[in-house]
Amino acid sequence: MRQGWRAGATGESGRRMRLVALVSAAALVVLGLSAGTALAKKSGTVWLCKPGLKNDPCTQSLTTTVVQTNGETSEEKTKIDRKAPIDCFYVYPTVSEQPTENSNLEREATETQVAIDQASRFSQDCKVYAPMYKQITLAALNSGKPTSPAASAIAFESMAEGFAEYIDKYNKGRGFVLIGHSQGALLLKALIQRAIEPNPALKKLMVSAVLLGGNVLVPEGQTVGGDFQTVPACESAIQTGCVIAYSSFLKEPPEGSFFGRENSPLLGPGVENTGKEVLCVNPALLTQSGGAGALLPYASTTPFPGALGDFQESPTGSTPWVASPGEYTAQCHHEGGASFLQINPVGTAVDPKEYVKEELGPDWGLHLYDVNIALGNLVKTVSLQSQAYTFDNQG
Repeated sequence: MRQGWRAGATGESGRRMRLVALVSAAALVVLGLSAGTALAKKSGTVWLCKPGLKNDPCTQSLTTTVVQTNGETSEEKTKIDRKAPIDCFYVYPTVSEQPTENSNLEREATETQVAIDQASRFSQDCKVYAPMYKQITLAALNSGKPTSPAASAIAFESMAEGFAEYIDKYNKGRGFVLIGHSQGALLLKALIQRAIEPNPALKKLMVSAVLLGGNVLVPEGQTVGGDFQTVPACESAIQTGCVIAYSSFLKEPPEGSFFGRENSPLLGPGVENTGKEVLCVNPALLTQSGGAGALLPYASTTPFPGALGDFQESPTGSTPWVASPGEYTAQCHHEGGASFLQINPVGTAVDPKEYVKEELGPDWGLHLYDVNIALGNLVKTVSLQSQAYTFDNQG
């Protein structure tokens, strides 16, 4: 059984360049949206995850093999809380392999597996809702052509319709956590700007937002402003109404990096965000002290289907999940004009070949691992935020 997990070392530059293209284009997906884009109220959402849904990927087994740094193993059984007091609204990253610019709403293996990988473990603390949406596809991102404004608007409006249906039909005044990565994080960032910040009733229901690999901007040294005018960064694990965001790297992102820098080319050609920085909230800390903390990585043992599976190697084990506590620490760094979550492998008996690597080069960092390398920490934080929110709003 392998303890950690890492990107598959394919050695094939063509396959690597395809992934570079899809990651960069995914980050541009919301740039074509107009400021007037509204939260549509339509019915008929196709749900990827929803309480009571048959074969819901967000309520699959959470049984985990926990591998300590000395090689000792144990089994961890975790129950899904079907009576959780809050909800989680999850928007998945770019995974559709359909040939069109925007995907349709058919549930396929890639959407199912990414929901298991990134969202299912939150089901121990919240009821997970995840709409299918007409995302920008891998084919469109790998076409070499810019993403059209129309396709970007379709992706956002499709996701927003799912959120509107969730609010209208299922929310019933419950607190909710927004969770998204990459394209999903960018779409949720736009949702907060356009639909939640201007609506006091919705904003009151937002327990927190977990927006990873989305280049959320704040003024340098500040916790609010920039992308969000009233939603601050989370400064503690019991703070609510706040955002958790970071971009993970093994070392300082170079100039021109796609993440961790306010002048990232993914924020638009020629865009200057002078005086701003990419938000870094360390998921490994209970209070944002600036120090380092231990990460709690969780990874699914099911290989990822399709083209993206060529770039990631799943851990092996007899359970659906493998956890490797003590393998990494994390610390927010602000240096050289960059702001990022530095991942530090711990010098233990773990085989160093198992450590995650920046397989796509330093410009990309550990974008593929933003969620799972800290998944245990993020789930624990949502649990604490749920308790704090419930306590503050009881009665």
